[in-house]
Amino acid sequence: MKTFSMNILSHRALQVLLVACLVVPFAACKKEEAPKKAVQAPLVAPTGDDISAWRAYVSDAVTRNMGGISNQPFVYLLPGESSEDFEGSYERLAEKAETDVARGIIAGNMLAYASPASAKMADIVVASFKDVPADTMKGVRVLFIGDAAENERVKAAVSPAGVDYVFIEAK
Repeated sequence: MKTFSMNILSHRALQVLLVACLVVPFAACKKEEAPKKAVQAPLVAPTGDDISAWRAYVSDAVTRNMGGISNQPFVYLLPGESSEDFEGSYERLAEKAETDVARGIIAGNMLAYASPASAKMADIVVASFKDVPADTMKGVRVLFIGDAAENERVKAAVSPAGVDYVFIEAK
């Protein structure tokens, strides 16, 4: 009796599996193709010192430049020089950026620097990379969002480390 009920259960399970194997491919064929997501145009850099607008802009730029980056990016956003306690913000961010880079950044990471005070942000980048040994940051992407006038200075500071350097002109 036990053997007979086991055979019925096994036979029933086999039938269910067979039906599933036949139905699934047809169900997949009838599935409608999901509509393609509309690609949003990149945000335009804010013209003023509004930190909320800059956060949105930098977030958009970082997201668009993540290709191949597998880790959460390090984002350094310095407020504009007209903001309250700008000097304090500058000092704290410079210290954090220098400490992070000195600790070592491994491949698969991104460092993103942006500010309405582009020259001051460039100063932070240059100071952060001054003691980085050559070719020790291969596979790391450095994204600098700022004025074109700062591009070459930042590029010259980060290139010896072996990073993948990306510049976006904030215009």
